[in-house]
Amino acid sequence: MRVPFLDLNAHHVPIRAELDAAIREVIDCGAFSGGRYVERFEEAFAKFCGASFAVGVGNGTDALWFTLLALGVGPGDEVITTPMTFMATAEAISYCGAKPVFVDIEEETYTMNPALLEQAITSRTKVIIPVHLFGQMADMDAILEIAKRHDLFVVEDACQAHGAEYKEGKAGSLGIAGCFSFYPGKNLGALGEAGGIVTSSEELKRTVQVLRDHGQDRKYHHSRIGWNGRMDGIQGAVLGVKLRRLSEANFARRTNAATYDKLLASAKQVIIPRVGKDRLHVYHVYAVRIQDRDGTLKRLSDRGIGCGVHYPVPVHLQPAYAFLGHRIGDFPVSEACGREFLSLPMFPELQPTQIEIVAQELREVTDL
Repeated sequence: MRVPFLDLNAHHVPIRAELDAAIREVIDCGAFSGGRYVERFEEAFAKFCGASFAVGVGNGTDALWFTLLALGVGPGDEVITTPMTFMATAEAISYCGAKPVFVDIEEETYTMNPALLEQAITSRTKVIIPVHLFGQMADMDAILEIAKRHDLFVVEDACQAHGAEYKEGKAGSLGIAGCFSFYPGKNLGALGEAGGIVTSSEELKRTVQVLRDHGQDRKYHHSRIGWNGRMDGIQGAVLGVKLRRLSEANFARRTNAATYDKLLASAKQVIIPRVGKDRLHVYHVYAVRIQDRDGTLKRLSDRGIGCGVHYPVPVHLQPAYAFLGHRIGDFPVSEACGREFLSLPMFPELQPTQIEIVAQELREVTDL
């Protein structure tokens, strides 16, 4: 049996009639750019996240970029994040004219290591961006306490953590803002590109609304230089349909992860993911660590098992950031994970028999 890494058809088929109806409704009323369907989704997503406001934007990169701009980040500033993340986290910092400063991740959770954070703070630091990698929130109490002591903003990169929790708080609700991607493969995915920001700051919400619409505070009156970063109406309508099922889908992901955990617990060559204290993981990605990652990936592919790799080259070693002067060894945990991460099939509709096959094949190819 072949097992795909991701199966969006399995996700869409049961709700196809609702999606078709939602799209037809947008077409019939012509609310294609922003408008009522985006506003409805914004209201529902803010409530889901436990925040006062949500602002729909074009993609997750826009969400990060606009949030930093709204907080006044600019040339000469520094923003701290982790090197084990998708490139967009650092790109948003750079496009503000600021400098990304990196802090390594924890060995257990793969999120920002608070014990290393304070030494990265300088007089130029303005914002800390913890990345809730693979669907698990960072150690927010420790990060927020350090940020408060140094009078810094915390912006959550929650692009992989829709519905994740830390203690009683949902992802996106603990910092000044939380940034989300609704790329199709995410836990809450659009039928195309989309992103969002949640916040309980009315001032930040208003500023992002202006930035996403060419800097307009009213039509043809531009109070600042902005960008075209609006969410379109069809994506707002589609996300509204999918949001109603997100908690159920996240529960299915956790169930699938628990099955993997059980089946792989005795696999000596495989390090399974760990869940940090007081956290509810939503498993956007189920990443194991294997020393012979590339060989294992090929052998699994040859047996019909679809897997992925996140992220083989940490941001500090990307050619685009060579000007920062980092070298191999600067962030050893991120670098080790980049060599060893192997993402197994993970989606809500994954069947127990498929998980059993993946686990069996993985155990076999790692025992060779």
